[in-house]
Order: sequence, then C-alpha cells, then structure tokens
Amino acid sequence: MNRSCLVVGGNRGIGLAVARSLQEAGERVTVTYRTGEPPAGLPGAVCDITDPAQVERAFAEVEESQGRVEVLVVNAGIVKDQLLARMPEDGFTSVLDTNLTGAYRVVKRAVRGMVRARYGRIVLVSSVVALQGAAGQTNYAASKAGLIGFGRSLARELGPRGITVNIVAPGFIETDMTAGLPAELQQQYIRDIPLGRSAAPAEVAHAVRFLASDEAAYVTGAVLPVDGGSSMGF
Repeated sequence: MNRSCLVVGGNRGIGLAVARSLQEAGERVTVTYRTGEPPAGLPGAVCDITDPAQVERAFAEVEESQGRVEVLVVNAGIVKDQLLARMPEDGFTSVLDTNLTGAYRVVKRAVRGMVRARYGRIVLVSSVVALQGAAGQTNYAASKAGLIGFGRSLARELGPRGITVNIVAPGFIETDMTAGLPAELQQQYIRDIPLGRSAAPAEVAHAVRFLASDEAAYVTGAVLPVDGGSSMGF
C-alpha cells in the first residue's frame, strides 16, 4: 500500500508504534504532536486538537505534502485523574475536549476528502477503561466511552460511502503514562489480566494496522479490545 496516513498523537507510545507500523507497510505517514519535536524518520505537524485552527493547518500541511488523508488514526489523549468528589470542572471538561471533542474535530476534517473519494479508514483509540470503568477516571472513561458511541454512529453514516470506522480499546500498555505508576499498582493491574502481563505498544499497533488495511474492508463499527482478556464480559 502507499496511502496517505495521519496519526493524531503519534510522537510517542501507542501512536508512534502505529505510525512506524504503517510506515513499514509502505504507507506515507505523518504524525501530529503538541510540543517538542517529531520522532526521527517521520514527518510531523504541530497540532493541538483543542484548537480548530491548528487542526485545519495540520491537515493543509499533510494534504500538500502527501495528498488527502486516506487513513486516519486518532490516538491523542490526556489524563487528569482525580476522584469525582475532588475533581474541578476543568479537570472533567478539558479531558473531554481533548479526547472526545478533539476526535470530532479531526475526523470531521478528514471525512471531507474521504466522502469525495468514497474511500477511507478511520481508527479511534479508546481504552479498556471505557468498557469496565476505573476509580478516579470518570473523566477519562467518559471520554473514551464516548469515542465508542461516536465511532459506531459514524460507521453507520459513512459505511455507504466506502469508509470504515473502528475502535481499538487498549488495556495495560507499556507507555510513559503507565511507567509513572507505582510498582505496586502496576502489579495489581497485571494480576487482573488473564494473560498475566502488560503489552508493548507494537501489539496495539498490529491491531490498528489490520483495521486500517484493505483486508479489513468488511469490518466496521467494531470495538477491538487489546487488553490480554481483562475486559471479558463487558
């Protein structure tokens, strides 16, 4: 394949693994990032997805350099964990604005070209927390659960136009975010995983790469947990 791909939030962790996996498959890939520098070997576009003007500018850059976006992976997200009783309103709304409304902004912009071409692949990165919940993460869980309803509704809207929309729900993945957790808490999470281990970002990337491929042309509206079995029954 040699399609134009955009990985939103692709400068580290799961997003970076997805971008490199798509690049290895022969795709043309650009990643977005908010701060710092783009990862080595990957074109980057600065984009804070809470700012519509930056979203528009990032898409214009991608379209100029590699053509209209044919594959969109939305991975950008933030956490502001806090028990609800102590959570300030901004701690709730800012997480939703980035994780859910930000996804709306980038998907809406990408869909323009996909609808005209009657082709597209959209993969939204949700979380196992959307399926089973987590204390202290009501904001994050709400935003990631919202992606599931958003994505499945889009799958119905866009299916007749040859565009698939799917959702990946990662579990406990080895990223900078999880590395910062206390060791005891990490072990507690792992004890609840049937496979008994955490996952590397590349293991999520394999699932995303499949859903973005033409081999998955008849898969849409799916929620694919990549969580070692921890969300079984949800």
